[in-house]
Amino acid sequence: MKKLICALALAFLSAGISAQPRLPEHYYWEKLPNGLEIVVIENDKVPLATIEIAVRNGAFTEDSNYNGLSHLFEHMFFKANQDYPDQEKFLKRTQELGAIWNGTTGDERVNYYFTFDRDSLNAGLKFMNAAIRFPIYRSEDMKKERPVVDGEFQRMESDPGSQLYLACQRKLWGSLVTRKNAIGIHEVINTATPEKMMVIKNKYYYPNNSILLICGDVKHEDAFAKAKAIFGNWAPSDFDPFAKYPIPEFLPLVSTEYFVMESTLAQTPIAMYMWQGPDTRNDSASTVAADVFFTILGMNSSKWQQALVDKGLTPFAAAQYHTEKYVGPVNVYIMPNPARLKACNDEVINQIKQWGNDDYYTDEQLKDAKEILRRDAIRQREKPSALASYVTYNWCSTSLDYMTDYEKNCQKITREDIKRFISRYITGKPYVAGMVINPAMNKKLNASENFKPGL
Repeated sequence: MKKLICALALAFLSAGISAQPRLPEHYYWEKLPNGLEIVVIENDKVPLATIEIAVRNGAFTEDSNYNGLSHLFEHMFFKANQDYPDQEKFLKRTQELGAIWNGTTGDERVNYYFTFDRDSLNAGLKFMNAAIRFPIYRSEDMKKERPVVDGEFQRMESDPGSQLYLACQRKLWGSLVTRKNAIGIHEVINTATPEKMMVIKNKYYYPNNSILLICGDVKHEDAFAKAKAIFGNWAPSDFDPFAKYPIPEFLPLVSTEYFVMESTLAQTPIAMYMWQGPDTRNDSASTVAADVFFTILGMNSSKWQQALVDKGLTPFAAAQYHTEKYVGPVNVYIMPNPARLKACNDEVINQIKQWGNDDYYTDEQLKDAKEILRRDAIRQREKPSALASYVTYNWCSTSLDYMTDYEKNCQKITREDIKRFISRYITGKPYVAGMVINPAMNKKLNASENFKPGL
């Protein structure tokens, strides 16, 4: 009997049959035999359709030899392919379709999308199919695109806040920092070859590691039929990419570290504090509690804002958690008043130590935070073309069930849930704190003496 059950289970898996995920109203899901998941969202507010493909790829799949190549791969997606053998033909086809298009690369997702007239759905799916399955990596195209990608990196480095962020990242993630650095490394980007692009494709670009979204003024039966006809013969991999190329676990911080860096670009000091937070694999409940808590901190009425902004220690005090499958970061961003560096740092730490106290926020503030998140969710649904990206982000970093239940679960968060999150990830836990400051200002203020662990 056990052997029969196992055989049946394998048969179901090989046929691409999976449990139906929970989805909102007017969302429809199917999984093709090749493993490609398809979600269709019927939304007829405007006579447009959006198609998006996302792949579980990005910084988290990259070591130091490949860091930035998922990002470069994303750029090369909009170049040549089997049906449109040069970028000129590719761009001409986007114009014929009247398409708005783009792609993004993050820590755990690479996504590509096109939005066009609803009547162009079949043509748009064929266009996406050619680009995702049959790219052509020409050396001349890569020669042109490498400086474009590297230019994004250089623009980021020209911003003192970004300089500080990258420096904090290196200390927060240690030797695995490349797996949280989607933009890449200069040397890797500038020496990329077509052969290395194929390494990325051959590891991750398969239907059983991808999701296709069709959203807009469409009917799900028709959309599924078109998608199956076009993507149904996309060959799956004969391996699980994350079993064959496992993602290493991030090592926890062992001690708190403060540092000060100088930049002539910094007209005013910027400080960041970072912790390793929860992830959706091991503690999805805390990821929701974190969102509710940091929504409270963002309110003008919060003790956090009153202690730091209202008292003139900083013009803004942003605190946030970023939901990820592999250790989401908790980040605090401060712009300290130069005349009050020590007072600002001391008060930041003083407030953080109080985060877990029962009286740090009121029942009314907790209720208001949940209402803010509810309104944000409603507002997010007002733009049909944005729905696809929200779904693919959750598919890559959480799950479709997590996405569907998120708004409801936010409303369920209790004080105990928030206290548990703070106790487990913040209170008494090591963190990284960095400051960037102008050299002349640093000489005058001696920032390292005023920005250090205290209290």
